Amino acid sequence: MPREHFNSEHSFLPREELLSYEEITAVVASILPLGLQKIRLTGGEPLLRKNLIGLISQLRNLSNSIDIALTTNGALLKQNARALHDAGLNRVTVSIDALDPDVFQAMADSTQWTPEDVIEGIIEAKRVGLGVKVNTVVKKNLNEDQILPLLNQFQELEIPLRFIEFMDVGNTNAWNLNDVVSGEDIRRSIESKFGKLTPVPPASRGEVAKRFTLPSGYEIGCIESVTAPFCGDCTRARLSANGSLYTCLFASKGNDLKSMLRMKATSDEISNAIQSIWVKRSDRYSEERSEHTNSMKKVEMSFIGG
Repeated sequence: MPREHFNSEHSFLPREELLSYEEITAVVASILPLGLQKIRLTGGEPLLRKNLIGLISQLRNLSNSIDIALTTNGALLKQNARALHDAGLNRVTVSIDALDPDVFQAMADSTQWTPEDVIEGIIEAKRVGLGVKVNTVVKKNLNEDQILPLLNQFQELEIPLRFIEFMDVGNTNAWNLNDVVSGEDIRRSIESKFGKLTPVPPASRGEVAKRFTLPSGYEIGCIESVTAPFCGDCTRARLSANGSLYTCLFASKGNDLKSMLRMKATSDEISNAIQSIWVKRSDRYSEERSEHTNSMKKVEMSFIGG
């Protein structure tokens, strides 16, 4: 969370305002009959949450077939990878924006960790049997020169890499359209070094990354929410730590589920409420992006994840 906005003087939510792991599990259980296929634990940094392993175990106990994933900055992944796998996690997505230590620490807003720490975590996650992908946000004049080194690194490790256009999520990341490096420009840079990219057909509707293979067969992806939005195919809802359901990453407000949970609503009642919220959604921020929408107050990504 950006320290200039969330410093030591910030008044964070008291613990009782947050959903318990049992309440999170109850929400997931209510959505399973509606066709839920994937769960992603994100943040913030989810590995900072006490006993996250316990939550993963509870979610796994709901279904052997549900796909459970985790998004992490990787700093604490090495020491947690085995326990995450054993608790029932299927895969991790690790965010790393640079291999150059100075650029890495500037983008992470921290000097506590290094790229080597994150890569060690990635290697350990793969070793214990977790599926691994890597995400890189590309920002103009900051880490453009890291595209090719990152690709070299993760092609060698045989781990898929996805490049993400810098998005105007929340209200605190000082987003400017001029800072966006388009997916097309990213691919042009890659092709100048590695040769022509071949498109890979999407595996399913709602797949957010456009996938390509290098002549070597290595796969990369580009997530282009700014230059090629995919609102019409979005299949993702987000549950915040304090119990609000959001139907868009760029939403200004969520739908309160915590009150229902704490008034002892049944699983069917929660399921019906979520179904009603979902079928009525009309979010298409990325398709409508303009000077007007840029001034809208949006929920912070650290509240609802990526």
